[in-house]
Amino acid sequence: MSQVISQDATLDDIIFRDKNREYGAFLLRTTYPKVIKRSVLLGSALFVGALLLAAFWKQLTASNTEKTEVTAEVMKLDTPPPQKKVELPPPPPPPPPKEIPKVTTTKFLPPEIKHDEEVTKPEPPPEEVRGNTANETVKGETENYEPPVDPDAKGKEEPVEPPKPAEEEIFTAVEQQAEFPGGPAAFGRFLQKNLKYPSAAQRANVGGKVYVQFVVNTDGSIQDVTVLKSVGFGCDEEAVRVIKSVPKWTPGKQSGRAVRSRFTQPITFVLSE
Repeated sequence: MSQVISQDATLDDIIFRDKNREYGAFLLRTTYPKVIKRSVLLGSALFVGALLLAAFWKQLTASNTEKTEVTAEVMKLDTPPPQKKVELPPPPPPPPPKEIPKVTTTKFLPPEIKHDEEVTKPEPPPEEVRGNTANETVKGETENYEPPVDPDAKGKEEPVEPPKPAEEEIFTAVEQQAEFPGGPAAFGRFLQKNLKYPSAAQRANVGGKVYVQFVVNTDGSIQDVTVLKSVGFGCDEEAVRVIKSVPKWTPGKQSGRAVRSRFTQPITFVLSE
């Protein structure tokens, strides 16, 4: 084959020079520009034809519509007659003022200071005499009446004892709780300072918590000290002793009144290592 390429050869001729041109690719490449040009012309013609058809249809339908003219007649209204002024009747006169009834009053006299010698006590009014009256005073006999005796009563009656005063109520929760002087922290320091570890508990290596219940009286004193939970080995007695030795508390108050209140205090016994 000759390797010489003519000057009039196209790109397709160069590419498909040594290839089979009957396969179909060569034909597609050679006819592609003509197909594109034909498609553009045909699409443009269809688009312009659609625009012309729409314009023609619009002009055709516009010519068939009938135009109707509407004339509006303006009516002239007569001017309204002038309104007559309505004269209102004069307002009624105000009612006469009502007279306020006078209330009997007594003039207040300022107190006058006098010496005791110048003050005269008013004499008391005479006592009203009730009962039988006579011209002379006669001393009569007075009748003694004995109380009736119950026939069903047997033996001597026992004297009735007056009712005992009710014991003051003990509160567990009040509006203002009773407090140790200085607060809970000061109470804890007091217990730590005055509590002594029993020797029996030390020898037996026993520890724990003793729950002590007591009542703060209305004057702040401590009473009714009891042990709720025991540890033993002298810890209970030591806890009761310390609670009884505390100074007076500030009593609790309910409705502004000092009342008796009940407390439960745990006391811990721990051996230091």
